[in-house]
Amino acid sequence: MTEIRGPLQLPARREDIELRTLDGLTLVGELALPLSTEPVATLVTLHPLPTAGGFMDSHILRKAAGRLPALADLAVLRFNTRGTTSPRGTSEGSFDGGHDEAFDVAAAMDFVRERGLPNPWLVGWSFGTELALKYGRDHDIAGVILLSPPLHRTSDDEIAAWAGDDRPLVAVIPELDDYLRPDAATERFASIPHLVVVPVEGGRHLWVGETQTRRVLTEIVAAVNPGALPLATEWDGPL
Repeated sequence: MTEIRGPLQLPARREDIELRTLDGLTLVGELALPLSTEPVATLVTLHPLPTAGGFMDSHILRKAAGRLPALADLAVLRFNTRGTTSPRGTSEGSFDGGHDEAFDVAAAMDFVRERGLPNPWLVGWSFGTELALKYGRDHDIAGVILLSPPLHRTSDDEIAAWAGDDRPLVAVIPELDDYLRPDAATERFASIPHLVVVPVEGGRHLWVGETQTRRVLTEIVAAVNPGALPLATEWDGPL
């Protein structure tokens, strides 16, 4: 038996992909699928702020792709938004502060539709939550998961617009976040009655450490495929 922790990758079908935006850019990414079954749902991940080191390999997203196809029958789509570089490569264009990144979100959702990937959920982390809140309503998604939302670039009107949308929203808020802590999150999201705030005791914005990683991945799966819980912490098979 091997303990599931750190950068360990469990078996999956992994494919380097490219997304094409409506304004003519090519974005690089990866799709990870369950090895021998069809996925029950799809995580469309939106990474933290690229000007602060965020990219498709930011650790929670990389670990979601490394573990959840095998542990929870989920497809995981990761990609670099415009102007962002990772070991996979560099997406064309340049960072636009969350404005033209609307085209990047749309390109990811076009890919999901073209591939017939089921039940797509937007999973944003930090800056990625801003993109999910700003642009998620425009797309055919099953729901939204917000990890450490700073709410720097999302207006009160953009938040309140979700009030009339019955798709589920879950905000996973670190107790010790640098930007938005649970009490403040409850207040900022009060205009969306059905949004669920999940406070994480001891949590920090970057979710460092295996305990926090497991908690975040558990909250994602609880929203998207709760029948897969509890997530295994050991793996008896090939890696």
